[in-house]
Amino acid sequence: MSRGRITDAVKSGRILVSDGAWGTFLQQQGLKPGECPEEWCLSNRQAVYNVAKSYIEAGADMIQTNSFGGSRYKLEHFDLADKVAQINESAANISREAAGNERWVIASVGPTGKMLMMDDVTELDLYEAFQVQTSALEKGGADAICIETMFALDEITQAIKAAKENTECEIIATFTFELTPKGEYRTMMGTTPAEFARTVINAGADIIGTNCGNGSERMVEIIKEIKQSAPVTPILVHSNAGLPKYIDGADVFPESPDEMASFVPSLVEAGANIIGGCCGSTPEHISRIKKVASSME
Repeated sequence: MSRGRITDAVKSGRILVSDGAWGTFLQQQGLKPGECPEEWCLSNRQAVYNVAKSYIEAGADMIQTNSFGGSRYKLEHFDLADKVAQINESAANISREAAGNERWVIASVGPTGKMLMMDDVTELDLYEAFQVQTSALEKGGADAICIETMFALDEITQAIKAAKENTECEIIATFTFELTPKGEYRTMMGTTPAEFARTVINAGADIIGTNCGNGSERMVEIIKEIKQSAPVTPILVHSNAGLPKYIDGADVFPESPDEMASFVPSLVEAGANIIGGCCGSTPEHISRIKKVASSME
């Protein structure tokens, strides 16, 4: 495998670039409200491939998979709980085909929507759900499991454990933080970036970071906090294209590709090693981020 490990590439001094938003892009491909995005890995493979390939062509060093809601707890809402393995393996396979042998596939694993503190599920329930999903993603060709948009330490711990014990993939763990009225960054459960970093590293994460919820400017402060508690662990950031504005009945993300890319030096200085996008970001955003990142190496 010529691409090697992501962590080794970071240790060599490279600034890596990830991909951007998937959901809005799939909508442009024809995904309708209420449809299951992950099911498209089976019924509309070409459209999913087009999204993945567009980010590779934009210069991304790694791309995600169309598997964010691929746990059985999410898929059962669409009567697809019996196709968890099939959908996730296909999702990884599509991105693997687009990425080729030189780029990495970081398979997306999102929250289940279940909460341990509410007794919705047990730790074993979560572990088994993540075990099936992550094993299928590895089988489809994933290099890393990107456990993202999480906010509960107990859930992400089970996801990391399942991936670590059942795959050979590198493990990426990211939380979504909100700015409180006191000017602090915390999850909806009250977790700070420092608490997050310590917990997921102890659980076995190889790469940590933050995604969604904030534009790049706010992400700089979050990355600084994570870096203080985790000075040697590689850090990934997937920022939104600015804070959304509600215009004509829809959320609009205002940052242009050049505006988003202008924050790359600040993110790197704060401690980020891998930079990509989340909501509102496009291949054009990633292309500009890549240009700036390449100029800094």
